[in-house]
Amino acid sequence: MRVIGTAGHVDHGKSTLVLALTGIDPDRLREEKERQMTIDLGFAWLTLPGGETVGVIDVPGHIDFIKNMLAGIGGIDAALFVVAADEGVMPQTQEHLAILDLLAVPAGVVALTKVDAVTEEGWLELVEADVRATLAGTCLSEAPIIPVSARAGVGLAALKQALADVLATVPLRRDKGQPRLPIDRVFSIAGFGTVVTGTLSDGVFRPGDEVEIAPIGLRARIRGLQTHKRAVEVGLPGSRLAINLTGVHPDQLRRGMVVARPGVLQPTELIDVHLRLLAADSPLTGEAMAPLRHNQAVDFFCGAAETPGRVRLLAAEQLAPGGEGWAQLRLAAPLAVAAGDRFIIRQASPSMTIGGGVIVNAHPRRRWRRFQPDVIAQLETLARGTPADLLLHALAAAEFSPLKTVVERSGLDSATAETVLAQLIAEGQIVPLGVVQPPLTSSNAVALSLGGWRVLAARMADALADYHAQYPLRPGLGREELRSRLQGREKWPARLFNELISRAVAEGVLVEAGEFVRRPDFCITFSAEQQARVNALLAAFRRQPYTPPSVAEATAMTDGEVLSALMHQGVLIRLNEDVLFLRETYDEMVERIIAHIKTHGSITVAQVRDAFNTSRKYALAIMEYLDDKKVTRRVGDERVLR
Repeated sequence: MRVIGTAGHVDHGKSTLVLALTGIDPDRLREEKERQMTIDLGFAWLTLPGGETVGVIDVPGHIDFIKNMLAGIGGIDAALFVVAADEGVMPQTQEHLAILDLLAVPAGVVALTKVDAVTEEGWLELVEADVRATLAGTCLSEAPIIPVSARAGVGLAALKQALADVLATVPLRRDKGQPRLPIDRVFSIAGFGTVVTGTLSDGVFRPGDEVEIAPIGLRARIRGLQTHKRAVEVGLPGSRLAINLTGVHPDQLRRGMVVARPGVLQPTELIDVHLRLLAADSPLTGEAMAPLRHNQAVDFFCGAAETPGRVRLLAAEQLAPGGEGWAQLRLAAPLAVAAGDRFIIRQASPSMTIGGGVIVNAHPRRRWRRFQPDVIAQLETLARGTPADLLLHALAAAEFSPLKTVVERSGLDSATAETVLAQLIAEGQIVPLGVVQPPLTSSNAVALSLGGWRVLAARMADALADYHAQYPLRPGLGREELRSRLQGREKWPARLFNELISRAVAEGVLVEAGEFVRRPDFCITFSAEQQARVNALLAAFRRQPYTPPSVAEATAMTDGEVLSALMHQGVLIRLNEDVLFLRETYDEMVERIIAHIKTHGSITVAQVRDAFNTSRKYALAIMEYLDDKKVTRRVGDERVLR
């Protein structure tokens, strides 16, 4: 449930690379195809080595469409930063990098594209060195650089592996129980109605949920959810979702609005922020970058939303390029944002990105008086987060950690951590595996965040759905095979895996059936042609109940998969390599055999043969089977009850 976003200068091959990686053309507009240039956001998905499916947001590189780029880049887990090998670093390379850095995108991979166009010896090394120098000091300073050619297919496997490796270092999105989805597309589909898309954060959505469209306050209901054109029963934090809404018309919605649980988001026109400006020597700003003045007008971008606003500096008359400080932003229109959201500010003329930061309070009580130490101290406290935030962040950074390790990473004192851990476990925000006993701060019990558990549960459900689709006549997936599919490189102890299965069963994610697990809604269903053959086979068994068709004959009448399904359903019971009985026939024979032994003290194979007018093969098969099942015991040539 991850999302990566492209970034880079216009015509450096972002969309071509996405097409090569995913097989999906992200340019959906006719004008984009005619101009061979991305204008609006495009979407695709790919499967990485290891089996993880991730969403891809393709953003425009041209300066005229930078606002569209900002609408898509805010909800990503990693950047696919594209630089053409034949041109190197260009103006929008710089601006997109600055935006990624201001938004604190946690990871990224650099794709050095069009390497097949480079013929001059040593040029590729020079470009790579220039790119590495450009990345220095940014969030992508350690990003791997992978030479690729989308058209020639060079380096694509290495690029996918690099993306998988960097995403493995990024914590899963937290589930705070307050789902919200910034809308980046609105459209309608005949027969379905209104559809919106975006990247979900802070909670889960399910079909049937009532939602509110913020900031306008419209109510709607979720009719259906899709991820990567596949219907899902639960939308998880960090996933790209298409939501089919009932109760609203597409004309009432627009990019920048947010789908949320009712009451979660209140519109705001005043926010407290920590602000950082780009440096004066940035190649992006150059001499055009002037100090940011108190009450200066800016364009504000957060999530998929944008609006003009004014910056109220709280501790300075102006903020120098490269500087940081506390501010209140007065927005020209109400927006639906939350504490912790990252944002970008741009100046209108000359049009350029000048800074960004993080929202620390989305609903301040009032306009703060400037130059007040108590106000600044309050904002600094908010920026550090609550003890619950610190514990959940520490767990999200390393799921399956012992509780005592989570406490150590949080930096909290034991007394505070003990109280808050107990509260988070009681609220279901932390999911311990197994029984935990106080003191929690020294417990070795392994835990997951609620978001981490829901992601794992969704992976279980997806793995089972894929297996059922591939093998519709099998009873389910073997427990050990499921374990292998889920655990990846790390090896889970049997106790840990058993705890996961127990929780999944308790929550209705799956059902155990002996050595197999299956989806709760799964049942073996035969096609019309298969059912016809099954009916013919069962009729043959009923015509000769005590001398039924052999395993080989039954297989010839149906096939191995169908016969196996009938045995797993309990319709047929296999006594040995060659003998099958209908379950109803077997039960009748066992009842009569037990009654005979209770009356006469014992029974022989010959007596069984004669009682059912069958052959010795079948009589011996059922008696040996009852011996194996500990129903009877052989004494010489006779059987007695155990």
